[in-house]
Amino acid sequence: METESSETRNQARLAILELANMISVPMSLHAVVRLNVADAIWQGGTNLPLSASEILAAVHPSGGDPENLQRILRMLTSYGVFAEHLSADATERRYSLTEIGKTLVTDGEGLSYASYVLQHHQDALMRAWPLVHEAVLDPTTEPFVKANDEPAYSYYGKQPEMNDLMLKAMSGVAVPFMKAVLNGYDGFQGLERLVDVGGSAGDCLKMILHKYPSILQGINFDLPEVVAKAPKIPGVIHVGGDMFKSIPSADGIFMKWILTTWTDDECKLIMENCYKALPVEGN
Repeated sequence: METESSETRNQARLAILELANMISVPMSLHAVVRLNVADAIWQGGTNLPLSASEILAAVHPSGGDPENLQRILRMLTSYGVFAEHLSADATERRYSLTEIGKTLVTDGEGLSYASYVLQHHQDALMRAWPLVHEAVLDPTTEPFVKANDEPAYSYYGKQPEMNDLMLKAMSGVAVPFMKAVLNGYDGFQGLERLVDVGGSAGDCLKMILHKYPSILQGINFDLPEVVAKAPKIPGVIHVGGDMFKSIPSADGIFMKWILTTWTDDECKLIMENCYKALPVEGN
């Protein structure tokens, strides 16, 4: 029993060491996204294994340190982002993309999960994370506000570069999500006017209207600074506003992840405004 107890403690120590160093994983992921490594390996669909030196030459022809890149690649290989291929004499390592790694490849519409990675690791959020414990000590404390002097939505509204990144991140995530939804859900049938609350760039409405052309109008409803950057989409109008005050009327309302951002009381207010925006027979 003493041996088992000692082994258990050793495993616990190793586990806490891994947790303490876990920041190295998202930061390594952030690095390969910034370096555009996934597209360099993918090369239009070949996904041929490349060495760190070959990848570096593709992403930064003026030079750099392939050894440092290889350390990052090996780290992410252990988490399933890359596959490692050893040469016959085991002197050279090459890397290809796994299914996880392929989510970082830019598609024909310029989208991927890469922007989502960058958006979650941008400076404003990284300043807030070390303050999370203060929200436990004082429930009125909002780490993001304390770190950046204002709430997230107003902060991003004043940061065009970050706002653009958020739009691209949401588009990259929304498109595959909506493909899955539309393959298994038919609740949009029979609607003529559909509003997407927190619709960002309007990607979801674009896909819904493509599958259900009987919907005469889609309303992409989001903050004014968000919809100001949204592209023109046939059949879709972009409306800026505040969902805590009112929501455009329609016979159907669609919300993706917007409620995950708010407190229960705030979500209740949003849902009450949705109820007011719907006719008696609305969805």
